[in-house]
Amino acid sequence: MEELKRKAVVLSLLSNMKEEGSWCGETHVQKCMYFLQEMLYVPTEFGFILYKHGPFSFELRDELTAMRVDSLIELQVRSNIYGPSLSPGALAAALMDRFRKTLRDYQQGIEFVAKQLSPKGVAELERLATALYVTEEEEGVDQAEKGRALRLHELKPHVSIEEALAAIKAVDELRLEAPH
Repeated sequence: MEELKRKAVVLSLLSNMKEEGSWCGETHVQKCMYFLQEMLYVPTEFGFILYKHGPFSFELRDELTAMRVDSLIELQVRSNIYGPSLSPGALAAALMDRFRKTLRDYQQGIEFVAKQLSPKGVAELERLATALYVTEEEEGVDQAEKGRALRLHELKPHVSIEEALAAIKAVDELRLEAPH
């Protein structure tokens, strides 16, 4: 995907997440973008790896930083306890307006991800994103819920098998409900 179109998609996702009540910290944006790209096949082409708190893209992190420099995103400190929130910046509306057709093409998926994931906390997002990662990783291997839950637990030992199984089931439901 062309760089400016990709930035418009990031901004649209961020705006929709805000509308759905998300904290919009970087972790929230990372996990929502992972779902948008991997489950809904929006071709943003960020490289994700399994990292400390689930799938993470260093490219997306760099993109968010560049977007801050370009006044497309701004930081909002809303609490001394939690990290800052990301919000569309002064130039965001102009960029999104420029790529209305692109955003229309992906809006259904963006809205779905924002609605489903925005209310979730960081720990739940980690479990869900890792469940999707395991499901994608195990494609064609052991697709049984229990096998994927055991793999999630193996990758993230702090996630109990019960929590892993619940995350696998939730991801399977999301995949069925997702717009195609």
